Amino acid sequence: MRLISIRSILLLAAAILVGGAASQERELAEFIEAHVTQVAPRWTQANLTYWEATTTGRKEAWDKYEALQLEIRQLYSNREDFARIKAFKESGPIADPRLARQIEKLYYAYLQNQIEPELLTQIVQLDTQIQQTYNSYRGRIDGQDVTMSDIYTLLTTEKNTPKREAAWHASKQVGNVIIKDFLHLVKLRNQGAKALGFDNYHTMTIVTGEQDVAQLDRIFDELDALTREPFARQKKELDTILARSYGIAPAELMPWHYHDPFFQRTPLVYELDLDRYYQGRRVEDLARRYYAGVGLPVDDILARSDLYDREGKYPHAYGFDADREGDNRVLANLQDTERWMETLLHELGHALYSKYHDRREPWLLREPAHSFTTEAVAMFFGRLSRNAAWMQQMLGLSDEETARIKTVSDRYLQFQQILFVRWALVMYHFEKALYADPGRDLNALWWDLVERYQFLRRPPGKADAGWVSKLHFTTAPCYYHNYVLGELLASQWHHTIVHQILELDSDEGLSYVGDERIGRYFRDNVLGPGAHYRWDEMIVRATGEPLTPRYFVEQFIK
Repeated sequence: MRLISIRSILLLAAAILVGGAASQERELAEFIEAHVTQVAPRWTQANLTYWEATTTGRKEAWDKYEALQLEIRQLYSNREDFARIKAFKESGPIADPRLARQIEKLYYAYLQNQIEPELLTQIVQLDTQIQQTYNSYRGRIDGQDVTMSDIYTLLTTEKNTPKREAAWHASKQVGNVIIKDFLHLVKLRNQGAKALGFDNYHTMTIVTGEQDVAQLDRIFDELDALTREPFARQKKELDTILARSYGIAPAELMPWHYHDPFFQRTPLVYELDLDRYYQGRRVEDLARRYYAGVGLPVDDILARSDLYDREGKYPHAYGFDADREGDNRVLANLQDTERWMETLLHELGHALYSKYHDRREPWLLREPAHSFTTEAVAMFFGRLSRNAAWMQQMLGLSDEETARIKTVSDRYLQFQQILFVRWALVMYHFEKALYADPGRDLNALWWDLVERYQFLRRPPGKADAGWVSKLHFTTAPCYYHNYVLGELLASQWHHTIVHQILELDSDEGLSYVGDERIGRYFRDNVLGPGAHYRWDEMIVRATGEPLTPRYFVEQFIK
């Protein structure tokens, strides 16, 4: 009788393990394929129905969208499937990185839907109902309906304080209409999150989004400290200019004296009004020409888009991926202003992220590495509307005019970035407190935070629920921190492109116009991989280092 050597036994055991791992990976691949077969067509149908609902406002479309959303979430609430996903995830390392990444994403997608079917149905129905009301609601001034475009125009141009106040209140009226349903939705969301072992819905959203609450708190505390003094200095200068234009003292300024309902954009009140350079220009033509020049053509996106205001249509803007197969669109309500130039560049950035996903990647990975990385792409390009060198190239301005613009546009851009951080601090801390204790006096809390971070005076009288008019509370809850992370990453990409791709010593005079290296960098390092890599790994691969506030601080905080 021959003795089997120890080496032979080890080789046999290794072969069994390899065979078992291969078998498990085949089983995992089959599970994912079956899942995608179920979810992909429903996902596309839901997206196209949402497009119909937001472009028309028709109730039938909203009802259909609600049913499809519920159907999708019920797929992700399947407990047997979730048990299999957990088993795959906990069985040990998965050799195929694409399979490993897909099971990681599926785990979090299923986890947040493991709530009781009746509760899930209530959440989806109420969420859709609120969105429908928000989408179709129009504020009123002196008994007349007004669109958000009307309100933006009034807040930008009107000098009469009572008229400005009326427009500001009109922008907030929808909040008081939906507040009761919204607070009920908050409680339902919390109920579901607590059943899954989370403190509240806010915590669950961040964890299942592959982020860490403590890390976000540190970043926001750091940004608060870094921006407080420069923001106070710049706002004091702004207040002096605004007060003079209204014929009042700076101490008399109220929230409606600023040019945005939430003071999240810088009023164009310095020596030059940048809006005048866009007047009479079709901003979609400018965007089309710009993106073509950097090797990221958007003709197909614009051809499918819905760009102008009308009754019943969603009053803001979004970029949109219908099917992960190339159907990318933008909804907007364009005007020939700097605000809408920035907005269109921004939303096209979202659509481009989806357009250039590598189609060889699995369906589950044909999405951004993270929601904040698509925001970063959008912000990188959206910033150009206030870039003097970009304006010169795109608008055909003289060197003399460009020099005049640069002095002002640099101030606008720097103040805009700092101002936005201060506004985002309000949103982040408010939503964190909202979900921690939805029964507290939220109206008073809102103004406490606005005073603390934005240095605005609260209106006299009892505070109302105008804050709920910020659409993100319903359509993108617990999301606002991603905009700030997006700004940090946009600056990090800017630094990488300037110094590593373009090999320049500085960004002085850089227009980002007509250089196809820009598009190639984004296609190869960001857009193409989609969600193949986790967001933190993608950033290291694309820039050579982890996400850092350093380059945002260097670029804007002086």
